[in-house]
Amino acid sequence: MTFQNTLEFAQQLDAQDELKNYRKEFIFPQHDGNDVIYFTGNSLGLQPSRTKKHVDEVMNDWANLAVEGHFYAEKPWWDYHERFANPLSKIVGALPTEVSVMNTLTINLHLLMVSFYRPTEKRFKIICEEKAFPSDQYMFQSQVTHHGLDPKETIIEIKRREGEHNIRLEDILAKIEEVGDELALVLFGGVNYYTGQVFDMKSITEAGHKVGAMVGFDLAHAAGNIKLELHDWNVDFAAWCSYKYMNSGPGNASGCFVHERHHHSNLPRFAGWWGHNKERRFKMEPTFDPVHGADGWQVSNLPILSLAPYLASVEMFDEIGMDKLITKRNQITSYLEFILHEIDKEVNSTFEIITPSEPSERACQLSVFLHGEGRSLFDYLMKSGVITDWREPNVIRLAPVPLYSSYEDMYKFGQILKNGILTNQ
Repeated sequence: MTFQNTLEFAQQLDAQDELKNYRKEFIFPQHDGNDVIYFTGNSLGLQPSRTKKHVDEVMNDWANLAVEGHFYAEKPWWDYHERFANPLSKIVGALPTEVSVMNTLTINLHLLMVSFYRPTEKRFKIICEEKAFPSDQYMFQSQVTHHGLDPKETIIEIKRREGEHNIRLEDILAKIEEVGDELALVLFGGVNYYTGQVFDMKSITEAGHKVGAMVGFDLAHAAGNIKLELHDWNVDFAAWCSYKYMNSGPGNASGCFVHERHHHSNLPRFAGWWGHNKERRFKMEPTFDPVHGADGWQVSNLPILSLAPYLASVEMFDEIGMDKLITKRNQITSYLEFILHEIDKEVNSTFEIITPSEPSERACQLSVFLHGEGRSLFDYLMKSGVITDWREPNVIRLAPVPLYSSYEDMYKFGQILKNGILTNQ
């Protein structure tokens, strides 16, 4: 498709958009009486209007049934999480028994590492990406020191080549092969939070397994954003948050994946009663008998008030399907990229898109390095009703989420960006 940097063209794309009615399902902050242009769904998704109904349902059941809501609510609380199995499995490409919801993201990664990071005297090293999300870096360091190991000798970060913004797949695979039988775990982000680069999880998993390592992924920026086939890729485990692209609310519950080949294994885990055999859970038996599936990694009674917004969102994903979301994601991200290049030519600016240009290597995010523009341009955008995201030293991240972003948003953003650059010159 040949794009045009005009309001009429953007409105034409919106009229043809198969998902255009879902924009009305979300509540936008207001700026001068209009919806903001919202680019930070990669940090916190907008609130779906249907969320309130799901939360009110739990509140009403709590008021009217109190403790009996565990068994007699319209959606009984004791098995509330089971309603996620089918829709979540479609989002991440898994079997329903391979997914569950519990805790929050870094907690789940810690719990999963109890099972999947089992260092020995010879096999103890971890491979991850350079500039992983800080919480992952802290997790790696604390896990390694917990085992009495030195993070400097144990954690291997795959770095970008000099002068490049993204990590090359061949460098990842070469390092996995090089570390070989000293490698215990490969744990990457599915999408790098800073650059928006999508990693080839299938190839990374194959390479890790070839040398005898476990392979997992932090899918915080991937779940609900890119096509995932965790089961078919033979990924050992994964976890993700729900408040970015799945719009479940600030700091909300995490999802996790454990491949079915591990469901009947003797892998150690930190146990709790909600992972115990469902049919015998309330018999209060002294010996742990885990549920066979990802639910067997649950620990505590689940926070139903947190799960209610998450359920509202995954139901929406189930209505649409990931294929339609990805089709729009690719087109609207490409249109935003086009707009950025057009504005760059018009104002002779020096900003640089550091996200890969190949659609298969990026998702719903363009990271823009503002050479010479600085924080003042970001501040101008925010004051003009463009909610975006600043990352040091000089990057703004733009996420045109296909569920609620419009092509007209992309055009209007371009005009605001142009005015901001001219104002700062």
